[in-house]
Amino acid sequence: MTDSNADRHLVIRGLRVAPIADPTREILQGIDLDVGPGEVHAIMGPNGSGKTTLAYALMGHPAYVVTGGEVTWLGRDVLALSADKRARLGMFLAFQYPTAIPGLSVASFIRSAVNAKLQGIDKNPDIDPTDSIKGGVSMLEFRRKMREKLALLKMDEAFVSRYVNDGFSGGEKKRLEMLQMAMLEPHMAILDETDSGLDIDALRIVAEGVNAMLNPDLGVLLITHYQRLLNHITPDVVHVLARGRIVASGGKDLALRLEDEGYGPILREAGLDIDVPDDALRLDEPAALAH
Repeated sequence: MTDSNADRHLVIRGLRVAPIADPTREILQGIDLDVGPGEVHAIMGPNGSGKTTLAYALMGHPAYVVTGGEVTWLGRDVLALSADKRARLGMFLAFQYPTAIPGLSVASFIRSAVNAKLQGIDKNPDIDPTDSIKGGVSMLEFRRKMREKLALLKMDEAFVSRYVNDGFSGGEKKRLEMLQMAMLEPHMAILDETDSGLDIDALRIVAEGVNAMLNPDLGVLLITHYQRLLNHITPDVVHVLARGRIVASGGKDLALRLEDEGYGPILREAGLDIDVPDDALRLDEPAALAH
């Protein structure tokens, strides 16, 4: 692997993370991951295992503090960058619980995000995204691209005139996350429980949207509690996260085993002392695995 190819891998080494309100209580206790372009890595684990903490820490959420380890991507120390700079660099986070913003249209929201990303991580002073002559996207070009992405995701054009997540169903909120991803065209996407709260039909529609965007330049970290999402999006690698560590990695067969057996057997094989019955650690139950 050449240096340039190495730079395109999101490399996580020994990542330790705690809530800023209690910095001594580490939720992540040494995460090692390597996500390359064109790869889909699924992170699975019981509730309370640190999956969302990992997603938030990678994007610089202010509620968490990194207590150890490093994250590098595109030759940059990701942990040294603010959340907006990570996004400008081409990272994207789809939220498990997207926030409603009454009064702000989807089109305006996404255009602002596209313009902000155009400025680049170092905010080139010669580029003014609000001015199409100085490197910005014209309204005509923005609308053309929006129509193209709406068609790709099989979404109605009326969607973009609505207020952001205001009165949206669970499925609509997740589809808006996919539309943002399609318009921003990130190179590293972190999808935090995109399947959460969706019925089977909505899950399939959202998964089809993700699949439509997969390409050789896009790395995906797919965080999920359920195996069912992986029936629609095929991962290259499946990792099991428990008690702040990755305790097992494998292929799609690992996810199928989890669906069949629950987390209990795999966690015990990893040497974790699990003092709850396996029924409490099945994928179809709101499992809890405390530290």
